[in-house]
Amino acid sequence: AACSFAALWAFVKISRALRWRLKTTQLRGPPRTSLIYGVSHDIASSQDSGAMYERWATEYGVAYMIPSVLGQTRVVLCDPRAIAHFYARETWTYVQTPLSLTLLEASIGRGLLWSRGEAHRRQRKALTPAFSNAAIRKLTSVFYDSAYKERICDHDTKGAWDADLESSKDVSAVIEVQNWMNHISLDTIGIAGFSHDFGSLHGERASVTEVFDTFGNNQQASAVNHVFMLLASVFPIITKIPTRRTNLIKKLSATMGEISDDLLTRSRREKDVVVGERDEETSIIGLLIRSEGQDAELHMSEEEVVAQMKVLLLAGYETTSSESILWALIELSRHLDVQTRLREELIAFGADPTYDQLKVNLPYLDAVVHEILRLHPPLGELTRLAVTDDVIPLSESVHTESGEMTDRISIAKGTSITISIAAINRSSAIWGPDAKEFKPDRWLTEDGIGGKAKEVQGHRHLLTFVDGPRTCLGKDFAIAEFKTVLSVLVKNFVFEMRDGPDTPVEVVRGLSPRPRVVGEDGIGVPLRVRRYE
Repeated sequence: AACSFAALWAFVKISRALRWRLKTTQLRGPPRTSLIYGVSHDIASSQDSGAMYERWATEYGVAYMIPSVLGQTRVVLCDPRAIAHFYARETWTYVQTPLSLTLLEASIGRGLLWSRGEAHRRQRKALTPAFSNAAIRKLTSVFYDSAYKERICDHDTKGAWDADLESSKDVSAVIEVQNWMNHISLDTIGIAGFSHDFGSLHGERASVTEVFDTFGNNQQASAVNHVFMLLASVFPIITKIPTRRTNLIKKLSATMGEISDDLLTRSRREKDVVVGERDEETSIIGLLIRSEGQDAELHMSEEEVVAQMKVLLLAGYETTSSESILWALIELSRHLDVQTRLREELIAFGADPTYDQLKVNLPYLDAVVHEILRLHPPLGELTRLAVTDDVIPLSESVHTESGEMTDRISIAKGTSITISIAAINRSSAIWGPDAKEFKPDRWLTEDGIGGKAKEVQGHRHLLTFVDGPRTCLGKDFAIAEFKTVLSVLVKNFVFEMRDGPDTPVEVVRGLSPRPRVVGEDGIGVPLRVRRYE
């Protein structure tokens, strides 16, 4: 029986491999550097995987194949037309890989990020009103409160930094800014989403922050995790093996679940007294509670509701806004002329801008924000699995493995497709010869963004928030928070790299990639800060 099963398994594998080779256009690509990992270990351990993908695109064309783990192959798309085709069909033709689904379910459950197809459409539609312009406009004051913290506590970001400066013998003080940015985002999502102040900015230690902070502090464990996750891409079941990281993920999920249950219980109990019908329709927690009693079109189960809460808590600590603000402070500390120009615009404007003014009346702030989003996307790449056959068009022809030219590639069911967001956002072929430079001015003129970049169909020609049916629902929320907090900090403080503008910064792996000053422990980013007077 065992022999028969093994023979059947081998037959199925060989049949699938033959079908894949016959139905998929065979493209050129880099040779494997490892018999076990292909080039995947090189990518995972690289400080700039986007540069690797871009170099291969220059050598092999806008679509190519890379050898992956245990003989697998991935198709890489670096062409705006092909990427637009891919994103238009994501969640139906191209779906999360088995490994992604396993990790998402283990950490946050079967919510919006995990779901696909009709379930994804239903959950997204139920949550969309909470992230509309009207809803975010009401939340702008919350963003300012998280930067000033004037109205809800005595100990605020600005006040805490002022206290550090008061105690310093110099006019400046060295401040570890990474944790502050995380705490700003966590408190913001707590108040904006759940009407709950976690109080992390004034020293309260929420149980979830202790788990979050553990990720990324052990880089030796992170290196081992690379190998573990590479093998799990072929055998997702090995993520069930208890390791330090998988145990942390379980603990994180359980902690976020407990917090979510507590917040939901409190909100259900108070909704008739505290939350009016109108507010309930646009607040995040109000929409989640309403969805439990909705008709079939927008109904969410209790499991799905808790999963959305976990997603939002995770976003409150590992978000576009918190990571992007940190990168902004680093780049502004490296480019003091840009920092000065931004401060001059903000001071000339006067009072804290409203949501609508943030969008249209501060062009240099907008330029700085989008240049950070271009250079430092929180998600460097994504890989999806084709669940049906497809044909992907290309804007320029590429050589196949046999040497023929083609302007379209056939994709067989079961093919893995990778898009390097970092490579597309920083591609010299797409953004021009200055693509690697921090240059906010490119966003201020009509010809600052070249023709090839304009073919990229994501938000402002970026893939930072991806595109298509799965484009980031919280995009406008994150950008508004980013602009609000950055404006407060730059108006009130001057930032410099502690050891000079050429201080090297590396990327380390936590729950998501994070910047760290080389030589610092954990995820340290110490900046020299002084009041602007």
